[in-house]
Amino acid sequence: MPELLLELLSEEIPARMQARAADDLKRLVGDGLKGAGLSFTNAQTYVTPRRLTLVVHGLPAKQADISEERRGPRADAPEQAKQGFMKSLPKDTKVTERETEKGTFLFAQVEQAGGKTRLILPGILQAAMQALPWPKSMRWGRGKARWVRPLHSILAVYDQEGLELEFAGIQAGVTTRGHAFMAPAGISVSDFADYEKAMKAAKVVIDPDARKQTIAADAARMCKGAGVTLKDDPALLDEVAGLVEWPVVLMGGIDAEFMDVPPEVLITSMRKHQKYFACLDAKGNLAAKFVLVANRETADGGRQVIAGNERVLRARLADAKFFWDQDRKTTLASKAPQLKDRVFHAKLGTLDEKVDRMQALAVALCDYVPGADRDKVRSAARLAKADLSTGMVGEFPDLQGVMGAYYARFDGESEAVAAAIAEHYSPLGPSDACPSKPESVCVALADKIDSLVGFWAIDEKPTGSKDPYALRRAALGVIRLIIENKLRLPLLDAFAQSRDLYGKGDAVGPDLLAFFADRLKVHLREKGVKHDHIDAVFALGGEDDLVRLLARVEALADFLGSDDGGNLLTAYRRAANILKIEEKKDATSYAAQPDDTLLKDDAERALYSALEDAAPAIAEKVAAEDFTGAMAALAGLRVPVDAFFDKVTVNTDDAKVRENRLKLLSMIRTALEGVADFSKIEG
Repeated sequence: MPELLLELLSEEIPARMQARAADDLKRLVGDGLKGAGLSFTNAQTYVTPRRLTLVVHGLPAKQADISEERRGPRADAPEQAKQGFMKSLPKDTKVTERETEKGTFLFAQVEQAGGKTRLILPGILQAAMQALPWPKSMRWGRGKARWVRPLHSILAVYDQEGLELEFAGIQAGVTTRGHAFMAPAGISVSDFADYEKAMKAAKVVIDPDARKQTIAADAARMCKGAGVTLKDDPALLDEVAGLVEWPVVLMGGIDAEFMDVPPEVLITSMRKHQKYFACLDAKGNLAAKFVLVANRETADGGRQVIAGNERVLRARLADAKFFWDQDRKTTLASKAPQLKDRVFHAKLGTLDEKVDRMQALAVALCDYVPGADRDKVRSAARLAKADLSTGMVGEFPDLQGVMGAYYARFDGESEAVAAAIAEHYSPLGPSDACPSKPESVCVALADKIDSLVGFWAIDEKPTGSKDPYALRRAALGVIRLIIENKLRLPLLDAFAQSRDLYGKGDAVGPDLLAFFADRLKVHLREKGVKHDHIDAVFALGGEDDLVRLLARVEALADFLGSDDGGNLLTAYRRAANILKIEEKKDATSYAAQPDDTLLKDDAERALYSALEDAAPAIAEKVAAEDFTGAMAALAGLRVPVDAFFDKVTVNTDDAKVRENRLKLLSMIRTALEGVADFSKIEG
């Protein structure tokens, strides 16, 4: 079946936009083909820095013929309505009147031959190109069409022949060009197999995955020969693969004079400014080598390219070394007062004020973090943000915290203080390591809780997909710090202490705790914990100890996974539904204690006795945080509860007995809700 090949050749497409553009082009053209009734076998897109390519296989030569009956307006409808129906039909379509159960209507038998695919494709492709949603686009010359960069040519081939297509003032053809430097001459192609072969011969690898594999394999081979290993950096690999059409991997060296600069600085400088890969020695330390990826082959095997890149890197690292040397001329503590000139948020004061609050809160949190040294926590919190006033962090903002730790060590601060400074922003995401050192945990918690409480107080909460202050990430960070370090931290108390440090405003604890419940569900979802189990525990109210909450959730999950738990859940729902109906009908609550003298049946007497014994046992186990034991006490109710529902009629004719039995159902509900709100359990 015929094949469609489209290539859009332009000036360099930013690497970060390439993958999305390829996906969008395939989606838009695919939707257009389906909308036109043109099926196809499959479609693939390929992208390089200069070209966006689409190939669609298995297209038909023409649309399917249409044969369908269409019903129009009633025969006695206004003439305008009937004329509108007639105009919607293909020319010469026969229209008849027919009687139906709802009256006489106009009917038309539409017979329409499918259009040729070759004639339909240009409109679909043009619409897709116009609709492609670039994050940033531009106009050039005198045209009005927009594209990410000026277009140079369009290759459009269907069934081995060119398509009549025009976009942005460019008429499509059957030719393209190869690599801008190594094969710039025109190339004629007839189909995708011809195109792919021609591109490879013209020094263009159209598949970004193939370019990544080439870079990774060549870099690994080159590093092995030099006795080093490549530092793993998937994001940089993706970016570099989007900067070259013909990857040529080379290795350069770092001058010895720069190797005493912190490795994070060298790596960041090489990565951010030059897109170089760092290399590690046998001990995992930064080696004096780097890997670069050029976009062309040279006659001298890349020697001049390497020399030029080493020269540029030397200048970059000289700047970094200058900042390193200058920053150490004064202590980190001496830089902290400069935070008075930095605004944290217009409504929340300066960074210096934030540090004051962090320091007080971090020290208070020591009560809940075993082994935390208050003096070290106080020092670390005071210095945590001071590196924002350094030249190095001004040049490389990504190194905040990291550089503070280096400067703190240089000034003679303890390792615990330095580590807390370095780690207080962590964890930054699900893959980021969570601090475990006591001082680091205190400062990291204080930083995040202060931000959450502050922004909650000024009603700057995340909405929908918008979270400009990364508060979801901060909440997840607090959750991980507590859970992974098994801290018995009452969140509501921590929120209240933080709110007091702001000195004004209403309490934010309950609303912020509800936000934490949602974040906790997100955090636990991948671990297989059901969100309704978390809801069932949170719904009890006042539970702000995450370690205790998770212990209760785990015990609840185990209980519900057992036969006893499943049966009791069914019984709970039955009891709750009966009570809901009867309490609404009677306009009263049956939450009072039953009268044991009105217990007429052996089954209800047995249930009453079991509930009387279980209630204090459950309360005792819950108070001792023995949630597994509490669930076991609940399990003991299964037999008498089952027997009650099998043998006892609740809504009996005797009004007093009926009321007493409803109170017994209320006891069932109360007993189970002492452990969790079973009404929140789904399924």
